[in-house]
Amino acid sequence: MKLNDSVPKNLKGTLVTPQDAESGKGSEVSLSSLYKDRILVLYFYPKDSTPGCTTEAQMFRDALGDIESLGATVVGVSRDDVASHCRFMGKQSLNFALLSDSDGSITEAFGVWGTKKMYGKEYMGIIRSTFIIRNGKLIMQYPKVNVKTHAAEVVEYLRSLT
Repeated sequence: MKLNDSVPKNLKGTLVTPQDAESGKGSEVSLSSLYKDRILVLYFYPKDSTPGCTTEAQMFRDALGDIESLGATVVGVSRDDVASHCRFMGKQSLNFALLSDSDGSITEAFGVWGTKKMYGKEYMGIIRSTFIIRNGKLIMQYPKVNVKTHAAEVVEYLRSLT
């Protein structure tokens, strides 16, 4: 996907909000409904409750007040199921939604499903990436992120839009 490309609209996943996490439920949503009224910070991460993904989620959790004051919403996306998202959200007190992409259609549409390497072995997985979407258009993408500083980087970018 290239900068300023239209974002796929009809992709669906199961959204788990902080309130849903308490009940262990989620509801199916289309991607377009998430960026309908606000700027959407859509970040893709490999797996719930792993060290890097936990750090990244905590950084977005802590920056959410600033992000929301700048007119944006944060949604994390992984291929984990709803039950995993609920546990992760509860354990980390996440205050933003997580989207379960169990069939992989969203991660593939955004080009973040690919070959990764760890300890010399190659495997397929989500390449940690973030996309900022406004009015159905991709306005910024971060193809590789530092989990400790990325949320602050997103806040600075959102500030530059005002």
